[in-house]
Amino acid sequence: VMDMNEGQKMFYEFIMNIAKEGKKSDAEKILTTCFKKQEEGTFDKAYLEGVMPKLREIVKEEEIDKLDQAMNHFASHLKG
Repeated sequence: VMDMNEGQKMFYEFIMNIAKEGKKSDAEKILTTCFKKQEEGTFDKAYLEGVMPKLREIVKEEEIDKLDQAMNHFASHLKG
């Protein structure tokens, strides 16, 4: 397991809680890449927009609104 900051831990737990059964390993791969990009400073709005459809596929249908809200909040803090 990678080192995560507090915000990343919260987001990781949030996604794992709303991920479909059988999709948690996919979620973990996506999050690992996201967190790595954050640390490299290459996580921007364009990357987020590219990864959103993947995240939407792995979360339970009834949780997509929650995901969208969280991601919109997160995106408001991103550059570019």
